[in-house]
Amino acid sequence: MKLWTMLGGAALALGVSACASNKTPATADVAVSNQAVAAATSAGAAELAPAEMQSARDKLMRANQALAAKDYKAAQDLASQASADAQLAQSKATSAKATMAADELQQNIRLLREELQRANATSQQ
Repeated sequence: MKLWTMLGGAALALGVSACASNKTPATADVAVSNQAVAAATSAGAAELAPAEMQSARDKLMRANQALAAKDYKAAQDLASQASADAQLAQSKATSAKATMAADELQQNIRLLREELQRANATSQQ
């Protein structure tokens, strides 16, 4: 009987420690995901990649809900997905900004060429 009590106590302790160990990574993943969404927002992703940002925010909200409900596996999965969506949104925003800067540079080059052609035409007359 004493052996069964000890085995039961060990199993209970193991079960409790397994639950506690699942909580820590889930909490950390949600925190990392929160930072990824904040970084994407700072990069202008809300305006330049709205669908991806909305997806990241929705999944982050669901991850927080799963964490509160102690569904640590779902919280981890949703946090990972939210991070991926946020990183995609940030990449799209960065790419869009680079494209806009390149377009503006091309426009400036075109204007400078036109001015140079006018100056050359005027000086030849």
